[in-house]
Amino acid sequence: MRALLIVLALVLAGCAGRAEPETQYVRVEVPVQVPCRAPQVAVPPWAADGLRKADGLEVKVRALLAERRQRIGYEKELSAAVAACR
Repeated sequence: MRALLIVLALVLAGCAGRAEPETQYVRVEVPVQVPCRAPQVAVPPWAADGLRKADGLEVKVRALLAERRQRIGYEKELSAAVAACR
């Protein structure tokens, strides 16, 4: 009987030393995808689209130079829209 009481006392002593686990909150930074809200860039009417085969060389060269400037401006607008999403 005495051995039973000693064993019971040891079992109860072992349970009494057990503490509830502490809950810890940890903040974790996680990247989240966000949709881009850049304005839509409209494609301009290109200057060389209206050229005909019968047009003179000077007219064709002027139209191509104008279209080059249009494309440079269009590319800058596209680059600005992409940069706005970063």
